[in-house]
Amino acid sequence: MTRHQEIRPILEEGIDRKVLAALRARFLTLNAARLERTRQSMSSRQQAVLTLLPLLFHVNHPILPGYVSSATPAGLAGFEPDTDTLAEAQRLSRSFSYKPVRGKPHQPILGLFLMGSLGTVAQDDQSDLDVWVCHDSDLPAQQLAELQRKCDLLMAWAATQGSEAHFFLIDPVRFTQGERDAKLTSDDCGTTQHYLLLDEFYRTAIWLGGRTPLWWLVPDYEEHRYGDYVRTLLDKRFVRSDEVLDFGSLASIPPGEYLGAGLWQLYKAIESPYKSLFKLLLVEVYASEHPGVRCLSLDFKQAVYANRLELDELDPYIVAYRRIERYLTLRADHERLALLRRCLYLKINKPLSQPPSNRTKSWKRRLLERLASDWNWDERQFAQLDARCQWKVRRVVEERRALVNELTYGYRFLSEFARRLQIISSINGRDFGVLGRRLHAAIERKAGKIETINLGIAPDLAEHSLTLVQGYDAADDVSWALYEGNLTARQITNFSPLKRSRELVPLLAWCHRNGVIDTATHVALHPGDSGLTEAELFALLTDIRQAFPMPPAALADEALLIAASPVKVLLLVNVGLDPLSPQQPLSFDELTESLRHGVTRDNLVLSIDQLTLNSWSELIATRYEGASPLPDCLRDFLQELPVRGERPDLQVRCFSRNAGMALARRVETVFADAQLMLDDPSESRYLLQVRQHYHLLDLIAGNVRHTTLSDMPTLLEHLGEAHHSIRPIKVERHALEGTDLALILGQARPHCLQVFYRIQGDLAEVTVLDEFNALWRQQLTYRDEQSLLTPLLRFLQSVSYRRTTQLPFEESRLAAMDILFYRIVPSTADHTYEIERRPAPRENVSDPFYDIQAIVEPSERGRSLVTLYCNHQEFSSLEYGPELFAAVAHYILAQRRGGERYPCYITDLDLSGLHGTGHAQTVQHLRYKTQLEASLNQALSGL
Repeated sequence: MTRHQEIRPILEEGIDRKVLAALRARFLTLNAARLERTRQSMSSRQQAVLTLLPLLFHVNHPILPGYVSSATPAGLAGFEPDTDTLAEAQRLSRSFSYKPVRGKPHQPILGLFLMGSLGTVAQDDQSDLDVWVCHDSDLPAQQLAELQRKCDLLMAWAATQGSEAHFFLIDPVRFTQGERDAKLTSDDCGTTQHYLLLDEFYRTAIWLGGRTPLWWLVPDYEEHRYGDYVRTLLDKRFVRSDEVLDFGSLASIPPGEYLGAGLWQLYKAIESPYKSLFKLLLVEVYASEHPGVRCLSLDFKQAVYANRLELDELDPYIVAYRRIERYLTLRADHERLALLRRCLYLKINKPLSQPPSNRTKSWKRRLLERLASDWNWDERQFAQLDARCQWKVRRVVEERRALVNELTYGYRFLSEFARRLQIISSINGRDFGVLGRRLHAAIERKAGKIETINLGIAPDLAEHSLTLVQGYDAADDVSWALYEGNLTARQITNFSPLKRSRELVPLLAWCHRNGVIDTATHVALHPGDSGLTEAELFALLTDIRQAFPMPPAALADEALLIAASPVKVLLLVNVGLDPLSPQQPLSFDELTESLRHGVTRDNLVLSIDQLTLNSWSELIATRYEGASPLPDCLRDFLQELPVRGERPDLQVRCFSRNAGMALARRVETVFADAQLMLDDPSESRYLLQVRQHYHLLDLIAGNVRHTTLSDMPTLLEHLGEAHHSIRPIKVERHALEGTDLALILGQARPHCLQVFYRIQGDLAEVTVLDEFNALWRQQLTYRDEQSLLTPLLRFLQSVSYRRTTQLPFEESRLAAMDILFYRIVPSTADHTYEIERRPAPRENVSDPFYDIQAIVEPSERGRSLVTLYCNHQEFSSLEYGPELFAAVAHYILAQRRGGERYPCYITDLDLSGLHGTGHAQTVQHLRYKTQLEASLNQALSGL
């Protein structure tokens, strides 16, 4: 049964209790050595916490830490404190006196274990105490709550002693069945990692007291029939059930666990790459061997049975490293192997380029030196890694490439693994998608995105001094470059830049996002041909820093379940530009007037640099310049807003020497007004004026459109287009000043016809807003209001009546539209206009107006066929051809007294042949009316 002290019990040959006792003794010997290594890496106060933990769960005393009440479960199975433990307790509380309980008291705390990096080469001053508190399955809920409260108090007490402790209540029965209520380690991703968690527990756990694991006593080659083996041990009383804890076997691992563990380590690797990539690689090794994987814990157990108890070789991190090293070597993945070794070196954190802190080398240093010798590393590599806390941009960018390659490879490996095995898992859909988006947000490059280079690589990238230079690139285009140090213009040509950028603001945002520039960094400026000053540069950096504080808030999964949307937006207006020339300073009155109109009419906005932090924690830079930076920026800003949800925090800054703050306020007002309109459920439009150009934004959430209109006639033509939906127009408060159009558009009402008229000497301008607020305008010779308005009223009434007659009677009553009249008159206060509501004109039967009806129909040749009826006398193009309008003009002139030549008006128009029943909009009738009247009056004037 033994060979070189190897123990190989075989169930069918019988089991010797002495052999089982020897095996238990080997595990406890190894356990004691690991516990001692754990203590060696702790301060004296931390050692005291570790020493007292078993006692604090064994007794329930008011003067000891963690006391809740006399009903709190206490009593650690089989535990009796030694003299060192009691002495430590009395140092903590001199009045404490331990009194053993006589008889066989109930001991509900079945076992205490540490797990994780403690006692391993990876333990450091910051390592947590992850403590499994195994308890009786029969504890009622109230006592469990008290025990949890005790754990919370012990965690708080340990923190006062310099130890970060986490306690996890474990019901061994439920755990074996795969049920648990909480995460069991700080690296645990939930219930999807039962077997992998158990594997980690078996190979890293340090027993502190209570029952010992039954798994110790089952040989690795019997793992496949673990249940039968355990039953034999217990039923035949080779092992007493009150001496052991059964957490289950590792005979097989469901493939979904590899996926869950891999996703979790990828998630953690984004911010803490070195530790997590090490574990991610181990998951890859396991998954690549599925279904024939052999867990490291089984190798660990086999080594104990073989009496190979060398601590260094059984160190969980070293064992894991050896397994991954073998895997990568067979695959010839030399770059990944180099990254693995860097991860392990940095995790061990024993700088070999420096002499040991004590005269004697620690066991960790000796172990690391042996490893590094096998790797053929030299002093240069030690020095480079040991200086990681001083790494700056160039070294971090180089390391980022290797880390991003590994993250990307890991995600693709897991994706392919899940697809190949068709894994159905609770984490497969939602969490896999969320992680993909998290990786995309962290490492994916795209236009305008400010790249984050420091993925937990170095603690501080801030430079003491930098030089910012504007120059020209290889294509002779303007560019900006950032150099290390404070360089003169002559020195710059001898150095390569840290970073180049076509624009200034993205470069400054990159510096801030990555911590390259902080409040202590001195930046020397060589502005080149730009107008950037040191004062403006300082202000830019200050505002970027205040708008986007670093580090950004943690990104919640919920944010990644929906599309990214803006959270904070900073608009930087006229960076390095001043539209109000300092060579020609304006007077106070001129400056006030210019700013009052300047955002739009005088085009004081020459450029806008937009920085957007979105809900995925991405920082995006966009620059707007050229003919229309303001409306283009506004369009994109509104377009990016979510249809529903919170609006982003918008800040606008301008550092122009001439009234930059006032200009920023004006831009902010424009954006605020447009955003309020977009929030209105009714679809509307927003009109801006830049000099003599007009910009109309269709405010449809998710589909904002920008139309540029070159002049007033083009604007009027656009406003007159039929659109068959109510689309009110909000005019920017300083657009269209000096005209009555802003006043008219502000009066728009749905489902009615509004007539506005303005009289200027012998001319009148008539404007109509139809039922959908489409606009029609015409200039006419003015005689009096009656002759100006009555023909139009007749026409609008006829069109409205014709439309309602095509509906059922009850619907027609509801569809009837009011016709409202307004007169526009000059304001008595200033040079603006006012609107007066006027009654509709009253018709007098004796008025010399004739009904002229027109019917327009399509022809086969694509031209419209027109038929006119004057006092019910038909005049058809079929009969008169091109002389149609002359014939009608002759007829009208013959009917007038004295042959007066005043204009003719169409009073009724039928377009149903062109547009179908009920489809023609009033503005379309008015446009046809204008064309027909022009032809008719031209013929009349020619007679």
